[in-house]
Amino acid sequence: MRAVIQRVSRASVTVDGDVSGQIDRGILVLLGVGPDDTEASGAWLAAKVANLRIFSDESGKMSDSVLDCGGGVLVVSQFTLYGDCRKGRRPSFVGAAHPDIAEPLYERFCQQLTSAGVVGVQRGVFGANMQVSLDNDGPVTLVIDSP
Repeated sequence: MRAVIQRVSRASVTVDGDVSGQIDRGILVLLGVGPDDTEASGAWLAAKVANLRIFSDESGKMSDSVLDCGGGVLVVSQFTLYGDCRKGRRPSFVGAAHPDIAEPLYERFCQQLTSAGVVGVQRGVFGANMQVSLDNDGPVTLVIDSP
């Protein structure tokens, strides 16, 4: 799995004019699923996201996790994270998992975040054309690939 995570002061996802998920302070996760990913990949990534110390503590140091600060996590499926742009002008997405594989792993990843202790896991709509709005805090943006 591949995730782009952004520390946000707020984020939301809109589909066809309706808000499908929104958070205040927390993490926006853009999640891509590869063809060889498993539930174990998702469990590892969910634990990493939940415990990653990217929020400032009382002294201003980045030493708190989303669990420590009580923030939410908004998860948006994003197969384009597996886009290969090395050849030609149009990205190839053959490195992304087929939706039959990706959607259950996306849903399971959201459940694994909740199991890891994240309160307020929100999500986009898998496979939909989504408008994502966010206020990137910092900015803090990281890319994480599961082992």
